[in-house]
Amino acid sequence: MGAAMSPAARHPAQPTAPRGIGARIQYPLAVGPYSHGWFLQRQIAMQLNVNQQSLNVPPDWEDDCLLQVLREALGLTGAKLGCGAGLCGACTVLVNGQPTRSCLMPVRAAVGQSIQTLEGLSGSSALAPVQATWLAAAVPQCGYCQSGQIMATVALLRQHPSPSAEQIDEALAGHLCRCGTQPRIRAAILNMTKGSA
Repeated sequence: MGAAMSPAARHPAQPTAPRGIGARIQYPLAVGPYSHGWFLQRQIAMQLNVNQQSLNVPPDWEDDCLLQVLREALGLTGAKLGCGAGLCGACTVLVNGQPTRSCLMPVRAAVGQSIQTLEGLSGSSALAPVQATWLAAAVPQCGYCQSGQIMATVALLRQHPSPSAEQIDEALAGHLCRCGTQPRIRAAILNMTKGSA
């Protein structure tokens, strides 16, 4: 009677693939106990609707947060990693039109949702109206938080085309700026919308 196989011998470890933009897990051809097809190359199954495009999520990114997938797997770097705890707002994107902290959202929860990032604000090389307003008013200093501020402003203006100063402050209250640009942001939005009252 032959010696019993160890668990490790019966189930050898699966190879892993390095992370990277567009990385996919490549498995060798099925052999031995995996000859029934279980050990074949994994196929991309998860897709995200980002900026009105259907984008594939590589299999080894399916357990990450939306922010990491957008930046590292899909190359959309508009949203920034700030605190990583949903407190600063630098990672804000729009999910079904609502400002959402992408550092807290599992990418699986974003499947089937409409996601808009800074890159999707303008359909051409021209700046979107809010971006042009930011530039004209010289709002940014270091600029790190401004992507989140802009996305939150876009959501605000869709809901309130001519917001009051109080509505602006409320909409952007959760967005931190160490450079102190909040007064310039408020003034820029009020100046941009004064003709729509």
